[in-house]
Amino acid sequence: MKIPFQVDLADKTAVITGAGGVLMRKFARALYACGANVALLDINFDAAQEVANELGERALALRCDCLDKQSLYAAREEVVSAFGGVHLLVNGAGGNSPRATTSNESADMGGGKDFFSLDEAGLRFVFDLNIMTAFLATQVFAQGMGEGGNIINVSSMNAYRPLTKIPAYSAAKAGISNLTQWLAVHFAASGIRCNAIAPGFFVTNQNRALLFTEEGDPTPRTQKILAATPMKKFGAPQELIGALLFLASNEASGFVTGVVLPVDGGFSAYSGV
Repeated sequence: MKIPFQVDLADKTAVITGAGGVLMRKFARALYACGANVALLDINFDAAQEVANELGERALALRCDCLDKQSLYAAREEVVSAFGGVHLLVNGAGGNSPRATTSNESADMGGGKDFFSLDEAGLRFVFDLNIMTAFLATQVFAQGMGEGGNIINVSSMNAYRPLTKIPAYSAAKAGISNLTQWLAVHFAASGIRCNAIAPGFFVTNQNRALLFTEEGDPTPRTQKILAATPMKKFGAPQELIGALLFLASNEASGFVTGVVLPVDGGFSAYSGV
């Protein structure tokens, strides 16, 4: 994998949650290419193992339910046994659910599933999947990090401006940004930094059906997204790697903590006029 620049992560161990996903696979490849040991945690073990097989002997795939603290502790024991410690945690587990998504953008459009029809369990699932996974994984893996420890969360443009139809996901990512700042302050005296990356619009397995038809044509939602993105394109996963490596390197960003870094093609800067 080609990376935009090299940072020295030799003798460091990175834990990535949600490691089988499209974006986290790229993160894993980049950290591995910079010399890190990489522990790939995912509830879908086959997806994590696929990445580990691709990377090599410094990669370890682990089935882990990031909503189960005991599962996280068991994963931590295996990581410590294999690599001796944890220096970097990337909280990449997250996502949305159709159960927490409305059919229409506003209440006056009518038809389909409206705000009042949203499933309470679906909203709790989305909050847990995004906030509780990051909270629990940080509780488990930040123990023993000490000076030079590093936590990178994955927020979203939804944290700045909520998108229509996905209230739970937008609110959960806003919570991730706030949690990032809280953790940065809480751990500063311990020498542990905490930052977040806020991707704009990237095509993943979770959102592909919302962005393109079965024939591959852009949906009306895609047209609106690109109209509000000054660079007029979706981001490529590769375009997140520079931000990741900057935040992962204590030499490059040692005085940076509590930052939520947008990688969004100008979406957050555009007023619409």
